[in-house]
Amino acid sequence: MVTESTNILPKAMTPSINNLPGISAALVILLLMSDSAWALRCGSRLIKEGMVESQVIELCGQPESIRQLGNVLRPYIVKRPAGGTGLHSTRRVYGGFHQELAVTEMLFNFGPHKLMRVIRFEGGRLTSVETAGYGHREKKGNRSTKSH
Repeated sequence: MVTESTNILPKAMTPSINNLPGISAALVILLLMSDSAWALRCGSRLIKEGMVESQVIELCGQPESIRQLGNVLRPYIVKRPAGGTGLHSTRRVYGGFHQELAVTEMLFNFGPHKLMRVIRFEGGRLTSVETAGYGHREKKGNRSTKSH
């Protein structure tokens, strides 16, 4: 009695236990990249929402420029105990009024082979990171902190 193989996939596409390390490595890379849609790395440190201006400057260095954009009105949010423990131990609740927050944008130039980043702060806390095209080489003494 002759048995024929019913596998219609080419041998290179047939799943194998030997492929698992490559698949695992790809999954780890995807998980590392999924921390935040707009997270930024300065060296080995992650810059993300909620950080204060001084922390970002300490980790990324002095920005190329700083712009004061005015103020924005935001609802005042209060953190209250949610009655649980762990991940859901606090909840955010509208505090009943709004607060006026100063809006600042900082432009960071990481050199000609990397993208520049515009980092926006409201009330001194990081709210967003956007790309601004490729950077450039700095000329000596070219850093400014002027308001526009």
